[in-house]
Amino acid sequence: MEKSTTSPRELMELYERGENISSRLRKEGACDWNTERIIERSYDLQTGSYIAAMGQKEVHDLKVRYAAEIAEIIRSLCTPQSLLEVGVGEATTLAEVLGSLQIEGLCVYGFDLSWSRAAYAKGYLEERGFFEVALCTGSLFQIPLPNSSVDVVYTSHSIEPNGGREEPILRELYRVTGEYLVLVEPGYELAEEEARQRMRSHGYCRGLKETAERLEYEVVDQHLLSCSANPSNPSAVTVIRKEGVSGSKTPEWVCPEFKTPLERIGGMLFSAEALAVYPVLAGIPCLRIENAIVASKYREISNSNI
Repeated sequence: MEKSTTSPRELMELYERGENISSRLRKEGACDWNTERIIERSYDLQTGSYIAAMGQKEVHDLKVRYAAEIAEIIRSLCTPQSLLEVGVGEATTLAEVLGSLQIEGLCVYGFDLSWSRAAYAKGYLEERGFFEVALCTGSLFQIPLPNSSVDVVYTSHSIEPNGGREEPILRELYRVTGEYLVLVEPGYELAEEEARQRMRSHGYCRGLKETAERLEYEVVDQHLLSCSANPSNPSAVTVIRKEGVSGSKTPEWVCPEFKTPLERIGGMLFSAEALAVYPVLAGIPCLRIENAIVASKYREISNSNI
């Protein structure tokens, strides 16, 4: 991580006093953009706040309308057999999208940089009756899923803090997409100048449509959503179609580095290609490359019961 002079405990105290943690960490690390570590740290400190906010009627009703609009876009494209929300957070959006879609037998996946948020997401989804959603920690830049494996991949302001790195993120999202990639992100190009200025100051993403077209992806739609949680950060949807690709409809998590199968041994996930173990904490696989524990003899030792 870029050097920080403030400990995580001190950051929590600053967050509780209302300080912008991402901004502070960017200054401490002399960074011009939000690194994954900055994003992880700042969002992990927020864990629980999104679920708590759903207890407010105004927030809840807005989220329901927002998610219903996303679900309607997905329904208009296809009837997916598999669905992935990238940057699932606490699953407050995913739960409402699933409630609106109501597709029987749908295989559902989600991942987040933050283990705490993924763990909260698991609990929240189970409270809502969604017990079969597969969750893990993961990176936008190294998604632990096979090529073209998920029918519909969507984001909900998860690319947002990664301004300046749109191209590698789009490449990776497109890689795992089977049919449609639905990006719900800040609508910089469609927003008023005041909102654009705010997006620039926060290091938000922009130019998603132009980047996708430069990569020769087929952009079939881009428009502002009618429902946005923050009028100064309007949500826009960009839909990308990926034709002629047929992947597994029940994909399994793979090694994020080599995209090869993982073996469940001793409650952990072993990559025979990386010769490393990915831990599983409270039912959440930790599938970021930096989570790997180099352990070439793990299978041998586990099988020998040493």
